[in-house]
Amino acid sequence: MHAGSDVRVKVNIVGSQDTTGLMTAQELEAMAATVIAPTVDGAYQSGCHTASVWDKKAQANIPKLMKFMNDFGLITARDPKGVYHSMTDVIHKVLNDITIDEWAIIIGGDSHTRMSKGVAFGADSGTVALALATGEASMPIPESVKVTFKGSMKEHMDFRDVVHATQAQMLQQFAGENVFQGRIIEVHIGTLLADQAFTFTDWTAEMKAKASICISQDDTLIESLEIAKNRIQIMIDKGMENKNNVLQGLIDKANKRIEEIRSGAKPALTPDNNAKYYAEVVVDLDLIEEPMIADPDVNNADVSKRYTHDTIRDLSYYGGNKKVDLGFVGSCMVHKDDLKIVSKMLRNIEQQKGVVTFEAPLVVAAPTYNIIDELKAEGDWEFLQKYSGFEFSDALPKARPVRNTKILCT
Repeated sequence: MHAGSDVRVKVNIVGSQDTTGLMTAQELEAMAATVIAPTVDGAYQSGCHTASVWDKKAQANIPKLMKFMNDFGLITARDPKGVYHSMTDVIHKVLNDITIDEWAIIIGGDSHTRMSKGVAFGADSGTVALALATGEASMPIPESVKVTFKGSMKEHMDFRDVVHATQAQMLQQFAGENVFQGRIIEVHIGTLLADQAFTFTDWTAEMKAKASICISQDDTLIESLEIAKNRIQIMIDKGMENKNNVLQGLIDKANKRIEEIRSGAKPALTPDNNAKYYAEVVVDLDLIEEPMIADPDVNNADVSKRYTHDTIRDLSYYGGNKKVDLGFVGSCMVHKDDLKIVSKMLRNIEQQKGVVTFEAPLVVAAPTYNIIDELKAEGDWEFLQKYSGFEFSDALPKARPVRNTKILCT
């Protein structure tokens, strides 16, 4: 696929967002489509956005949407029969987990549809409907920007700081021009597992990129696929499998892909030797000495800079004087290790001071239940629960029993 060309592509994974799902369902009905295209590897209907509202309209519409999509052939966040636990798993994190081939093309009805495996594009309700019904999508191919790294990451730094530094260094290298906007970001971070790489690819939506793709080494890709297999199996164990056995089919395809990589029959995806790029960004990891802060900068004297991409600054810029009104760790922009860091911080404070007090509320929101299950197994969720003011209920989203502590844990 060459930049500037218009192509019709086979779609492997499709995600339907709950805020646009009703329109997608109407468009499928208008096309007289009754079953998902057999060429689609897997598809998921989310329930992550409406749960935060869950008004009378949502309570009436979402169960109907889930039944329609489940009958159509999708894996659904809520069980139309009410058997398995209702899920508010973030749609693009679920898509990241069920993508089992780095050659995959993913279409999702959400602006953050960016996977660490394959190449993913956000889409409107109609494009999602066409992908579900036909297994194909039409699109113009944007230009690409290559991102590579040099130097080494300091032990005391987090990968989130690398993400922020990429933005800051890119803008510096190109005199303030956001070369990512409207293009595909090709990220060469081959040794990062899918969860950590997702931190990077998800951020590319904030930079207004059309899509992103991660170049992964063979061994790392195999390990990421094994993680995906385990998470898909957990979904099966919870009863989320549908009549088409979509989830088991994904595991089978992942096993086939792993064997292809191990045998050398089809190694991990790499760029063509003659690949052309709009621009190339080189991120110097040696320059990242301290935590990087992404500041919305809502008080910038230049109004045009207040609500575009965040302003990236070193922590020392604030001199310890920046007021924190709310701490939030969660949703789509984190992976499991971020939540483990919060747990470790709380443990350290408790060991040092004997008690944990909060000057501002802290909200901890895991992006998927698979991650919560893993945190429970590793002993972290129990500690987060210890300091939680309430835990979000998917079955009763508006029920919020409040205790006396100030940390809010969902």
